[in-house]
Amino acid sequence: MADVNPGNRPLSPHLTIYRPQLTSMTSILTRITGNALIVGALLVVWWFIAAATGEAAFNRANAVITSWFGDLVMLGSVFAIWYHLLAGIRHLIWDTGRMLEIGKAELLGQIIIIVSVLLTVFTIIVL
Repeated sequence: MADVNPGNRPLSPHLTIYRPQLTSMTSILTRITGNALIVGALLVVWWFIAAATGEAAFNRANAVITSWFGDLVMLGSVFAIWYHLLAGIRHLIWDTGRMLEIGKAELLGQIIIIVSVLLTVFTIIVL
C-alpha cells in the first residue's frame, strides 16, 4: 500500500524547490501572446466598425487606439505576432523530431525571444 504519511514533505514539485525551465516559460508565453493577439484584433475590429458607423463613433475609437493605451496594445501586438509566429515555427521543428534535446530546446527558446524582440524593434522603426 502507498505511504500516506502526511508529514512535512512538500508537494512535488513545490514552488520553493522548482526551477522553471525556459521551454516551459516560452510555452506559457506562446499562450499569453495568442490571447493578447485576440485583444489587439478586437481593438482593430472595433476601430474598423466605428469607421463604418459614423464620425462620432470613429473619433471615439480613434482616440482610444491612438492614446498611450492603444499604442501600448499595438506595440504588444507587434511583439505577440512575431513571437507567436516564431514559436509556431519552433513547434514545427519539434514536430519533425529535431532539436528536442534539453540544450538545443533551450537555445531555440532563447533564439525566438531575442529574434522576436529584434523583429519588433525593426517593425517599429520601419513602420
